[in-house]
Amino acid sequence: MTKTALITGASRGLGAALARALAPTHHIIAVAKTTGALEELDDQIKSVGGAATLAPMDITVDAAMQTLCRGIHDRWGSLDLWAHTAIHAAPLAPASMIDAKDMTKSVAANVTATTTLITYLAPLLGTKGTAMFFDDPQAGAPFYGSYGATKAAQIALARSWQAETARTGPNVHIATPKPMPTATRGRFHPGEDRAGLNDPMTEAARLIADLNL
Repeated sequence: MTKTALITGASRGLGAALARALAPTHHIIAVAKTTGALEELDDQIKSVGGAATLAPMDITVDAAMQTLCRGIHDRWGSLDLWAHTAIHAAPLAPASMIDAKDMTKSVAANVTATTTLITYLAPLLGTKGTAMFFDDPQAGAPFYGSYGATKAAQIALARSWQAETARTGPNVHIATPKPMPTATRGRFHPGEDRAGLNDPMTEAARLIADLNL
């Protein structure tokens, strides 16, 4: 029976790389807001003999996530792997000048949606599934107020879940990816020389190997 892997934030960057790397061994359930990017990912997955289910959804819409998880349950009954790469990267700004709308979006995507997804996906992962979260320790760094605070909150949620499930499962794995030339990093570091950054596919392979799937 083919294993299943849900990638939230699958349209580009690390999420897309993880989807491509897992495609030979997992049916990919790819979630992202950008339909065109998901269709491009689907072509890449098919090129390596894999198969994907595309879910052009916004993780901050509760009804959409209910539909997604019900669909996973009805079709497969369970989920083997969830990799959560979706993130809202608000523009860098001094703490005294953080835009209220940017902060609201950051909390909704990085904290509230993560909480919702953990609640909905825990039963599907059961005791044997694996959830992957990706740390980016920018909390307290200058100008990273909204991103750093909400990303830290997201990882705090993951660490609590990890501690709670250490004996019972699912396996909650928290990794810190090496710097990659992603769109998120490009927003924070425009004009950066990307030659020394790590290839997303190479990094995805390393992170998957650490799971011992």
